Amino acid sequence: MKNDFEDVESFRRRARAWLALSMPRVQGEIDPLWDDGRRQRERELQRKLWDGGFAGICFPAEYGGLGLSIDHQRAFTGESLPYEMPFSFNVPTLSILAATLVDLGTHEQKRRHLPAILRGEEMWVQFLSEPSGGSDLAGSITRADRDGDVWILNGSKIWSSSAHVSDYAMCLARTNWDVPKHRGLTMFIVKIHQPGIQVDQIKQVNGSMEFCQEFFTDVAVPADNVVGEVDGGWEVASRLLNHERHAVGGGSPYTSGRTVAGESLRPDRNLIRLAQQTGQAGDGRVRQMVAEGHVLQLVSSHLATRITEGISSGNIVPAAGSLTKLFHATMFAQRAEIGVEIAGSDAVAWPVGGAHEARQIGRMYPGRQTMSLGGGSNEMQRNIIAERVLGMPREWAADRDGPFRDVRTNTSPSRPNG
Repeated sequence: MKNDFEDVESFRRRARAWLALSMPRVQGEIDPLWDDGRRQRERELQRKLWDGGFAGICFPAEYGGLGLSIDHQRAFTGESLPYEMPFSFNVPTLSILAATLVDLGTHEQKRRHLPAILRGEEMWVQFLSEPSGGSDLAGSITRADRDGDVWILNGSKIWSSSAHVSDYAMCLARTNWDVPKHRGLTMFIVKIHQPGIQVDQIKQVNGSMEFCQEFFTDVAVPADNVVGEVDGGWEVASRLLNHERHAVGGGSPYTSGRTVAGESLRPDRNLIRLAQQTGQAGDGRVRQMVAEGHVLQLVSSHLATRITEGISSGNIVPAAGSLTKLFHATMFAQRAEIGVEIAGSDAVAWPVGGAHEARQIGRMYPGRQTMSLGGGSNEMQRNIIAERVLGMPREWAADRDGPFRDVRTNTSPSRPNG
């Protein structure tokens, strides 16, 4: 069914006809972050896309994708809005991990994993942050030691979204303690559910248990599961984070259909209906707030398009993805504030029965700052924009040039001695 020379409009028409025949229409609220049982359903939906010839529209044809343009993907996404789609595959599996694998994986790694991802057989997650690390990703103390043809992994990772229902992870670990911290890291492909890995779910204040912490005890990782170069993991992590910022900012060419984040505050789905449901549709101040939310979403969308096209053409440096990520994060929090202001007490104790938008606003509000943390905090994005986009001097850091084993930390239980 794939045609590398198919123009966008004919592709759109073919997608429209296939979706109408093959995919179920959206019925009510869908939020896979709150429903683990939804994951199996989305694996099945991803398989439907594969069987229909619409999986991986911008992924290389050599590895199971269609090898088409982002305009083809946008056309498909536009046609798919009324239908159920595998939302949870978009982030992080497709737009972050698979995209990084396309860029830096070996031919064998791509051949082994990308078709399986596109068929819905593998969901992936990031093992990056650590309990003692905060925003200092390069300060990783989870370690991997070479033992023949395997690496032995020990340590812990945290804030891994949906690791308990995922299959594989990209895991950043310390492989060299005698060089500066950025030069002694390696990225590994790790199978999650195997002996030596314990995955614990973390209950958040809003009731979600999406985040997980992982503990590694002598986990054997095959040497051919290294992504990029040994001790070159920072390059891989940087590329991964660029993809994450594009995804969070709405500019990734690898997402298909609506994303969970984008769905949660669409003005036509939430703020307008919220104003109507609370009897405030005629209130001038409320209408002004709804308009503000709509403008913010519109600017975010156009900014993402402009930055994505600029990076693709080489006219804008890849680090400019931080612009879309920063704007989207601040916009998301601001629109959450608008939603709660309109909903009032209904956001705390929403009306019983029906799909009242106050329920979605109330559930989302406690996590309104998540967009300002995932892929790097807003403060980090401002540093990246200043240093890598505007060319300003990099700020001083005490731990940049010396061997990582000599860097003083509050706690370093897995740090080798001498």
